[in-house]
Amino acid sequence: MGQEGCIFCRIVGGAIPSERVYEDDFVIGIRDISPQAPTHILILPKIHIASLSELDDPALAGQLLLAAKAIALQEGLGARGYRVATNTGEWGGQSVFHLHLHVLGGRQLKGLG
Repeated sequence: MGQEGCIFCRIVGGAIPSERVYEDDFVIGIRDISPQAPTHILILPKIHIASLSELDDPALAGQLLLAAKAIALQEGLGARGYRVATNTGEWGGQSVFHLHLHVLGGRQLKGLG
């Protein structure tokens, strides 16, 4: 499954409890414990990949995005909109080095440009 010591690998493996809202063969979706919006879900691949820079599987990349869409619809975000983001590397703001997407919604989000 994952890299020893990786908190997200431990969550995926069930060693650390989480509020799972989505799961398929490739990814899980969990509620963020420090939400930045009324709805804040993290999507984690079940295999350890440190960041988007290391993702080279097109099928997994697609599965991550399809999971984001499914979660957004499941959470009732489809009509008003939502944001999907990932932080990559230290300068990109990544604090846990296990690839993950953020699905944010439930309020008006500021544009990025």
